[in-house]
Amino acid sequence: MATRHGKIRLWAGRTSTVFSIMLVLFVFGLLLFVEYHSYKATHSMQERISYQVDLSPESTEEEALGLCQSLKELDYVKNADYISPDEAARLFSADIGEDILTLLDSVNPLYPTIMVTLKASNNPSKLLDQRKLFEKEVSEYAIVDGITYHESMLNDLNEIFYKLSWFLVIFVILLLIVSIALISTTIRISIYSNRNTIRTMSMVGAKMGFITRPFLWRSILYGFLGATFAMILMFAAIYVFNKQFHLALFHPRYFFGYIILVSVVFLVGIAISFIATYLSVHRHIRSKSEF
Repeated sequence: MATRHGKIRLWAGRTSTVFSIMLVLFVFGLLLFVEYHSYKATHSMQERISYQVDLSPESTEEEALGLCQSLKELDYVKNADYISPDEAARLFSADIGEDILTLLDSVNPLYPTIMVTLKASNNPSKLLDQRKLFEKEVSEYAIVDGITYHESMLNDLNEIFYKLSWFLVIFVILLLIVSIALISTTIRISIYSNRNTIRTMSMVGAKMGFITRPFLWRSILYGFLGATFAMILMFAAIYVFNKQFHLALFHPRYFFGYIILVSVVFLVGIAISFIATYLSVHRHIRSKSEF
């Protein structure tokens, strides 16, 4: 009967260990998922902000096209499109629903412009440096009258991304610290079930590495199982969320990022299980109350 109860406690300890790792990795995986899509959304918004380079009305189309080509060759510029006065009039007419040339007796008041988008950066300060460098280099051209863009929107976007990134980083670090402590507690329960075996091996002169090796190998298995169950649960929740709100979270363009995310979760799961087990076993063996 005692043996049966011992086996039950052992399996309960192992189950609770895997369950604890699964819960921690489930939350950790969701945080990485949110950070990844925040990163993608922020980059997409950064590259949608257009910088309107206003050209002098006296500039020729050849000069404008030459400047446009020069801007495209800059390392931090994603795209540059020249818009002639006629094209600008056509676009403006499409927006207001009436022909602007007809309203103004065939007089086109619009000037040539170049619409530029910069490459996104995950570093707000780098993006700010790019913007300043772009303004400086473009302003040196004689045919440029000025540069217009939504500065407040760009600053707000940088601030939101910066704060969100730091919040998630700090939260993840705290989560990992708490998870190691939590998993250490559940693993100690499992180790306590094997205290007699550990004591016997220690008394016959077994070295620390020999005693801890089986527990460490088992911890890798626990981490792998916990990560597997966590990823199944996480992607099931994401699937329901995606279907409920008709999102495109499973678009092929995200698959590479998801592969990295899953790999990180598995590595973290195995690492925290290994570290927690190592600390727990060594603390148990060196405890004077036990030996």
